[in-house]
Amino acid sequence: MTRPNVVVILTDDHAAHAIGAYGSVVNTTPRIDEIADAGALVENCFATNSLCSPSRASILTGTYSHINGVTTLVTPIDASQPSFVSQLKEQGYRTAIVGKWHMGDGAGHDPEGFDYWDVLIEQGEYHDPTFLSADGLRTEKGYATDLITDLALRWLESLEGDDPWCVLIWHKAPHRPWQPAPRHAERHREPIPVPITWDDDYATRTSSSRRAAMRIAEHLNAEDLKTDPPRGLSYEDEGLWKYQRFMEDYLRCVDAVDENVGRVTDWLRARGEFDDTLLMYASDQGFFLGDHGWFDKRFMYEESIRMPLVMSYPRRIPAGVRYEGISTNVDFARTILDAAGADASPRMQGRSLLHDLGGGGESDAPDGFYYRYWEHDDVFHRAPAHYGYRTARHKLIYFYNDGLGLAGTGAFTYPGEWELYDLEADPNEEHNRAGDPESAEVFGRMRAALRAAQSAAGDEPHPSEPALDAILG
Repeated sequence: MTRPNVVVILTDDHAAHAIGAYGSVVNTTPRIDEIADAGALVENCFATNSLCSPSRASILTGTYSHINGVTTLVTPIDASQPSFVSQLKEQGYRTAIVGKWHMGDGAGHDPEGFDYWDVLIEQGEYHDPTFLSADGLRTEKGYATDLITDLALRWLESLEGDDPWCVLIWHKAPHRPWQPAPRHAERHREPIPVPITWDDDYATRTSSSRRAAMRIAEHLNAEDLKTDPPRGLSYEDEGLWKYQRFMEDYLRCVDAVDENVGRVTDWLRARGEFDDTLLMYASDQGFFLGDHGWFDKRFMYEESIRMPLVMSYPRRIPAGVRYEGISTNVDFARTILDAAGADASPRMQGRSLLHDLGGGGESDAPDGFYYRYWEHDDVFHRAPAHYGYRTARHKLIYFYNDGLGLAGTGAFTYPGEWELYDLEADPNEEHNRAGDPESAEVFGRMRAALRAAQSAAGDEPHPSEPALDAILG
């Protein structure tokens, strides 16, 4: 069988519910949807640590954050560790990454395992961005989403011979501060519907989630909004005004992404290579788009952890598959290596999705997945560290708040707290059942499943977590 070429297009903070194929009510994404139509849409793909750098490290290495070492935004990657890219390179693939790296930029932390790399510095700029390559720093004139695609296609067109290739096209968009291309400046002027949880009062949530500084009404600033709100608005109306303003630019950034996804697909089709290419589109995590009144991510709530993932590979994946099994970003590496017929590193913790997506019979999909968010000292968002376990039906979260907050100031010194949600009865996660006596059996079962999943991933519970019998009394 011909070894496929591999294209991984990754965006930053593109929520699944801002993609047409996932049923978005706020925008359309015809070129991303085209990939899903030609192959598979993964309904339940989740980030195991909903933060940019950690998720990208997990995608590359096929490991959880505590294994690959990238637990936060400021913990750089050891780029020499095995990745699906290094494994492909060992098998004769030509490899490249263009765009957002953001895993410890600068000397000693440059991408490794790539024949060609050309990456943004840290978060990068939307307009006239600075790129770093093996030749040094330079500024490219233009819009980042377009330029990243230009550079990737230019590298592909420079290749000679028949050896397969793998290119990572990793965009900045639609990350904050949401600066769209000028050609999209007038789009999305019509009123954008607010999510049904916009007015969530957090009544049953823990203090851990209530303390987060992620409310659109209070925490979006003038840089985000590009202008000040009109004077004289009530608190409620100002919040709605900020939501509309934020969403306009966010969706305009997505528009450029969608167009450039189409450019890549068109390039593959024009050269007759579409059927023999594993083409993946994903975002490094989800994003709150006014859900619960929030923006950003980090929390183990659905909008934050749910990653869009669509992929086509006509030689192996039938068209129109909608896969409902649980998968995570840790699965990407083994899936890609499986498609390429390449061996995975023994340290990779995920599983290949190809068998399930290809309709190969009985699935080995897990019952749930383990999540852990590690940051304690984010002074801007104030989302405390926590971990948990999610199944198809339930979700258990433990906020362990160990006092490391705000660089050791002890900002998060309140006790550890639990949240439990029944996703079937309460899909919007508005009713925390952790203290509900009627949910004690479910709580105990989920607590045991959490511990088993944590152990299987090679992680350990936080010292503050009480024993199960102490919790249940």
